[in-house]
Amino acid sequence: MAKKGKKFQEAAKLIDASKVYSVGEAVELAKKANYAKFDATVEVAFRLGVDPKKADQQIRGAVVLPNGTGKTQRVLVFAKGEKAKEAEAAGADFVGDTDYINKIQQGWFDFDVIVATPDMMGEVGKLGRVLGPKGLMPNPKTGTVTFDVTRAVAEIKAGKVEYRVDKAGNIHVPIGKVSFEDNKLVENFSTIFETMQKAKPSAAKGTYMKNISVTTTMGPGVKVDPASFTAKK
Repeated sequence: MAKKGKKFQEAAKLIDASKVYSVGEAVELAKKANYAKFDATVEVAFRLGVDPKKADQQIRGAVVLPNGTGKTQRVLVFAKGEKAKEAEAAGADFVGDTDYINKIQQGWFDFDVIVATPDMMGEVGKLGRVLGPKGLMPNPKTGTVTFDVTRAVAEIKAGKVEYRVDKAGNIHVPIGKVSFEDNKLVENFSTIFETMQKAKPSAAKGTYMKNISVTTTMGPGVKVDPASFTAKK
């Protein structure tokens, strides 16, 4: 196991690792323990009681955070004709079809999210081996395969984040930046928390939310007590 640096160890002293905190306390502590010299991302991590190997316990989707993420997403839209014009009017950074497919095949990745109209997926599907491992493949479950490109682009620009359970049953979602006011981060946390509750698979048994923590890009994690948050709500 890699040894933690001195700055991390000093930051970790601010947090009682044996304690679970209210979300407000967790956000405050995570920000205090942040030692990065840049505006670090604040993230929430869920360890869920699900078996990702089973199809009926897969969790994947997207949600718009009320206060955004603090990051401007570069959106590429695969569309033709009127839908391409709609995407441009909605503020998409890049709009096209086979021209951008060729660029990606040649190694171009100057974008963060891809939206595609359903009629374009036959062509976009050819990029599966390239986009899949990077988590960039458009998917109907996350609202990125749609004819409503105006809404899709607007939501992404407004702070839409995607979530997907990994092989270990964890989900990591950004909820803002260290520069955000605490209440803004708490509001974003609330949205993610409620989304995760609603996403619980009926097939999942036992404790669903096993562990929740808030952390910054380089800082230590702060455990959140889901019971106290629910009571607060």
